[in-house]
Order: sequence, then structure tokens, then C-alpha cells
Amino acid sequence: MIMAGVMALGALSASALDVNDYCDLKKAAPKSVKEITPMPDSETYAAADEDGKVIALYSFKTGEKAGELFNADAVKGDVKIEAFDGFCVSANGQKVLLWTDSEKIYRNSFTAEYYVYDRMRQTMKRVSTQGPQRGAVISHDGRLVAYMRGNNVFISNLDYETDRAITTDGKLNAIINGAPDWSYEEEFGMTTAMRWNGDDTILAFLQFDESGVPEYSFMDYKSYCQPDPVKDPYPQDYTYKYGLAGYPVSKVTLIAYDLDTRSSKTMQIPIEAEDYIPTFDFDGKGENMMVVTLNHAQNHMRLFRVNPRSTVARLLVEEKSEAWIAPENFGLNRYYDNFFVYGSDKSGYRHLYKSNYEGGSQSALTSGDFNVTANYGYDAAKGTHYVQTTKLGAVNRNVAAVKSNGALDLLNNQPGWEEAMWSSNMKYWLREWSDVTTPPVYTLVGADGKGGKTVEDNAAYKAKYAAAPRMELLKVRNDAGQEMDAYMIKPEGFSAGTKYPVLMYQYNGPDSQEVRNKWRVDGLNYLASQGYLVCCVDGRGTGFRARSWAYAVYKNLGDLETSDQIAGARYFASLPYADSSRVGCFGWSYGGYMTLMELQRAGNPFKCGVSMAPVADWRFYDNIYTERYMLTPRQNERGYTTSSPLEGSANMNAPLLIMSGTNDDNVHFYNTLEYTAKLNSEGKIFDMMAYAGFDHSLRKCNARVQLYRKIADFLKLHL
Repeated sequence: MIMAGVMALGALSASALDVNDYCDLKKAAPKSVKEITPMPDSETYAAADEDGKVIALYSFKTGEKAGELFNADAVKGDVKIEAFDGFCVSANGQKVLLWTDSEKIYRNSFTAEYYVYDRMRQTMKRVSTQGPQRGAVISHDGRLVAYMRGNNVFISNLDYETDRAITTDGKLNAIINGAPDWSYEEEFGMTTAMRWNGDDTILAFLQFDESGVPEYSFMDYKSYCQPDPVKDPYPQDYTYKYGLAGYPVSKVTLIAYDLDTRSSKTMQIPIEAEDYIPTFDFDGKGENMMVVTLNHAQNHMRLFRVNPRSTVARLLVEEKSEAWIAPENFGLNRYYDNFFVYGSDKSGYRHLYKSNYEGGSQSALTSGDFNVTANYGYDAAKGTHYVQTTKLGAVNRNVAAVKSNGALDLLNNQPGWEEAMWSSNMKYWLREWSDVTTPPVYTLVGADGKGGKTVEDNAAYKAKYAAAPRMELLKVRNDAGQEMDAYMIKPEGFSAGTKYPVLMYQYNGPDSQEVRNKWRVDGLNYLASQGYLVCCVDGRGTGFRARSWAYAVYKNLGDLETSDQIAGARYFASLPYADSSRVGCFGWSYGGYMTLMELQRAGNPFKCGVSMAPVADWRFYDNIYTERYMLTPRQNERGYTTSSPLEGSANMNAPLLIMSGTNDDNVHFYNTLEYTAKLNSEGKIFDMMAYAGFDHSLRKCNARVQLYRKIADFLKLHL
């Protein structure tokens, strides 16, 4: 048996692809059309070049270049930049907000130097000269920019060149104005907490009082990706507010600042101190605010219409869930002049519902045994909404038109993964499509999804990976007889007469998805190229099926997921070309947690496991995420105990490789240290690898290449 595995590895040594081709994030990625910005003229879109010097305009109809929105070398006047990191365009299309010198804060947040480019004058102005800014939001007419600095909100008036603070109570690790705290950014996907009303006379923003949230500190070790990493002989503490499960959350307040009166008002929204405001925006006319609230248990949602001048809130929509209400629902909300659309899974699937602003008339826009996964917009002339759905199955995504008569038509009735970037008048869209065997193809099409021009087909990239191990989709049953979506990546040079070791990869977190009919090349393909049968199942708890599938894990994480992963492993190990005596498991983050739970389950089939950045106990993770699925430790003590790898570590008897970044602000390195300390106390031997100065994703300095080389070495030794 061992010889068969060795022969498989040896037979692959002549492959033209090496670890860098699979694991170097730049080399492994196909060419893409960067996220485009539809222009107000509805006929063109803006896209930046690779060097960050030029923003070109392209025709939605032909794909041909139609001019330039910005060129760093053509700017007039004294204020210039060499290149930019990102941009956005004012609603009237006349001003461009650009940023440079970005410095990362958390996963998506950053500080930067912001500039506004005037297309007519071809001149540029700095938003502020007083230090780096965060979360800048340009007004509709492009004359004003709101931003946060020093935890306070400022408004820069570009016409009068004034830069004025509208809050003064901001304080580090206490009060944040206009930007989300760590938890809101990570768990609700909030990137800015400021909104302009329709005529730019009111700026609405959230204030986060995190003074009651405990501080979390870890040593800020430097990586050698950074210049002069040993500059300081004493490592420094990194301290920020991070509420663990059962601990306080930020108290959030919605404030409206009136530019005419220079006064602020607090909106009278009926929520408790530890409830949430996961999203807010202005209505279609830009007059009233539409505010979503969640109770602390995240199973009771309310949508309010709030008058920013009177501060009065009126309840329009209210829903309760038997488990949790997913934040993905709120991402579907859209607000138009005379009605709004909101997302809900109250039917058992995620669908769109329509209501007027009085809240008295609500009707379903979509229905059926599938989910709506994106809401692109509305063509008022046709009365048609455009969405993305799982109509062809949970592993697929298809763009669809929802007609005024309620009919839902797929614009391309083709399995695979289809995404859309639409023109502002919903007349054209850039179609991105791929499947497990085809890299992304980008095509400009009309509203009906037909015709158009292919702007990128990744032909050269496809040829490069023609012989690489590819994903195959299938169905696997769990012990309850339920079908699970699954994939298998067969080794390069696969032979049905060879017995291959099996590596189960998993994530399996609530509402997640790993099995997708979408192109993917990464470290898993590399491990398959080294002679492993790489397999994955989306067990109970994962998303994009009926809500009952996800809700099955409520208040008891790690139990049914482990059972389903083991059932999947036993199925793959039973295949005639699998070696049932050599089965391993590997996961990252929630998947790293799953590795620990699986290796500790009595009678598991795993000979070894790799756990990357795992949660060691849900009491150690952030409150918004954890309490959504587990409630608090006080409310669900038994659930926290049975779901803890620390509680079951005595049953860990397989070879383990555990890896984490020391500067992980998400799943703290403390999890890895506590778990390995427990193993030490039990006299267990294991492998461990720490990445000094790295965060949760390990994307810096091409660390993924080393990471997967280490995994391959570990598996070669133990599997």
C-alpha cells in the first residue's frame, strides 16, 4: 500500500507546474476584469489599470475604450499623485475620490490620504492635510467629503477648502464616530458608517460606544515582510476592543448632522443597549433613513423608516427566526422612490419581498425552493428586477430577470457560477462566468444576457493549467441519509488501478459554502498534484440550501458537522481507488476547528490532521459571530462545553499539525497556544508552526507557498 502511494508521488515529479504555480496568489489567479464602476451616463464604465495611474472609460455596448476618467500624468495644478490605491465616483460623475498610501487596520478597513479630482478642471485637491483619513464618503455633487480621523467625523468642503470636525468626543478604544468597530466590520461586513442624504444637506452616521467592551492585547511581533522587523528590541503590545462570547458589545447610536444648522440629532430608535444596527441607508428619494435593527440574540429583525429631522422612527417590517437571521438578508435590501425591496428567509429560502414606505403592503417578488443570492437592481421602464439565484442548484449561481408578472427567467440557463456588474440604467452588464473546468470568461452583454463582446477569456491561463488536477462535483449521503454537495480532486496522472490516500478538506461554518461549480486553483490542487485524493463535503450547517439545513447546528456547533465530515470521509475512503487506511483531514479557521473536533471523535477514520488558525473554544471567539449561533455561554453552557476542542483534547491521538499567525486579530493565536498547552499537559506530541507577525489569512510575503510545502511534508510523513 505504501509503495503505491510512493509510486504515485514519483510519477508526478516531472509536472510542469510546481508549488508556486498553485500557491503563489498572483501566479495562481486567472486574469480578471477588476471591479468596474458604472458611470451615470449608463453607457460607460470606469476601470483602473494595473499600475494605479489611469482610470479608463469603456463602452458597455462594445467594450472599446471611450476615454479616460483620470490620468495621474495629466493632472493640472500643484496637487498631484504618482498613483492611487483605489477610487470611487460621485453620483453626478463629475468628481473622483482617490486614495493613496493605504495602511491596513483590520480585514477591510484602512487609513489613507484622500484626494478629489475635478474632471472639468482637471485639477486635484487634498481632502485633508491634517493626517491620514479613514472611510471617506463623497457627497452626490462631489463638493463635500466626510471622513473619520482620530475617531471623530470631519467634513471637508472642497469649494471653500475647509476641514471641520462635526464630532469631538471620539477617543481610542472608547468612542468611534463614523466608522465601524472591529466586530461590525468583521461580522456585518460594514466598511463605513456614514451616509449622505439625497441633497447632501444631512450626514447620517453611527456612533459606537465601545468603552464597556473589554480590551484584547497580544504582542505585535514583526514579520520579515516589514522593513526593519527587529528595529525595536522589545516587542510592543497591540491592544484593541474585542468582545468575546458573553461579554459586552458596543452600544450603537444613529446620529444625523444638519449642515445648514450645524447641529446633530440622535435618532429615536427603540432598541436595547446591546442590540445591533447592522445596516442603514437613505430611501430612494434620499429623504428618510431606512434602518435595520437586530436584537442581541440576532433572531428578531426590525426595519424602521426614520425621519432625520424629527428623529421619529416608524416600524415597517418585523421578523423573528427560530434560530438566527443571517446578515446576508440585509445585503439584498434596495430602496427606490416609491417602494423598497428587502431580503428574508421566512419562507425557508432566501427571497425578495416588496413593500411601500407605509409598511402596509408587502408581497413576495421571488419564491420557490431556491435562494436569491444577490439583488442587482431594478429597471423601472420594464418593471423588471435583476437578481442572482441558486435556481439550478446550490452549487450554481445564475443571473435572472424577475418580470413584473412575477415570472423568473434565467438569462443564461447554464450550470456554473455567473456574476454580473450592471450599467446604471440596467441596460447592459458585464458577465463573469466559470465552472469547475473553465476559468472565468468576461463578456459584455445586453439586459437579456445575449450577444456582446468577450473582453477576457483566460485562454492562455486555461492552457497553462490544462493538466492540473481538477474538481469534480458529486453528491454524498450523511448518516441520516441526506444528500450533501461534495467535490473530489483526483491526483494528477490519476490511475484507477492505484490506491491513493484521501485528504478531507472542510470549512463547514454556519451559512458557508465550499462546494461550488466555480473555477478554483490553490493549495488544494497542489496537494492533489502530490498524489492525494482531495475531497470535500458541505455538511449540515452550511448555507444556500433550505434554511433547515443550516439551522440544524443551532446552539450545538461542531456536532452534526463532525458527523457529516466523517460520513463523507468514509464514503471517499470506500472508493476502489482510495486507500481506506490513509485518510487525513485539513481545515482553516472554522475548518481548523473542525479538524480538532474530527480527530477527537471516537471511531473517526482519520490517521492525521492539519489545523490552520483554529478556534479552540467558542468562549475565546467574538461575540457577534458566536452568539448568533450559540447564544451566550450563560444561556447555553452545555452547548459551549460539548462544542469545545479543549474539552475533548484527551481523545486526540492522531498526528496533528497546527499552524497560526501570531498577529491574528480574528482567531487569536491564544487559541492555538491554549490548545497546544492542553496537549502538552496530557503528554501529547504534535507539530506546530507559527507565523510571526502574520494575520488570519497569511497572504503576505507569499507565505502560502511555504504553508502548503509544510502541509505536503507533514502528509508525506504521516499519510
